[in-house]
Amino acid sequence: MKSGYLQLPFFRRPATEVAPALIGCLLHRRLSDGTHLHGMVVETEAYSQAEPACHGYRRRTKRNKTLFGPPGHWYVYLTYGIHHCVNCVTGSDDWANGVLLRAVTIPEESPRVAAGPGLLARRFAIDRAFDAQPVHPDSGLWLAPATESVGPVVQSARVGIKEALDLPWRWLLQGHPSVSKPVVPLQLAPD
Repeated sequence: MKSGYLQLPFFRRPATEVAPALIGCLLHRRLSDGTHLHGMVVETEAYSQAEPACHGYRRRTKRNKTLFGPPGHWYVYLTYGIHHCVNCVTGSDDWANGVLLRAVTIPEESPRVAAGPGLLARRFAIDRAFDAQPVHPDSGLWLAPATESVGPVVQSARVGIKEALDLPWRWLLQGHPSVSKPVVPLQLAPD
């Protein structure tokens, strides 16, 4: 991996491997006015075509085609008609895999300014124009390796979904004030 940004091999793994590895990494954005914004990823969620909470579970559509690869690209979609959600595509071509960036902490800003997918996209000025763009400095939006050791990372159930609640596919920095929601216990199906 070249220093400065995460290279393609980093993303050529299942979402369940990439999601925890992104905790502590830095999200960078070069804004249209030339300023540079960055923050540390403190919460992620993994999604895979094999489970029903994934946008690619049923079929490939015009809206979700980016999620099917290639890896190392952004998948940005609009939810509830108002909030953008930012994902990096992982795995391999023709299999929907992605990691949702749920929360980022930004130096010298309120810990809640990017504490949730919609807030994160708004603060970093990320919209559908980034969909299918490479996770690379040339696109103006990229991820860089962690520059420091982070605290304990915990795993929990995902939040904001209605299906596949038994999968522990959410990773977050334990007790961090920028995490979108507290740890959510798994909801196992009754016997």
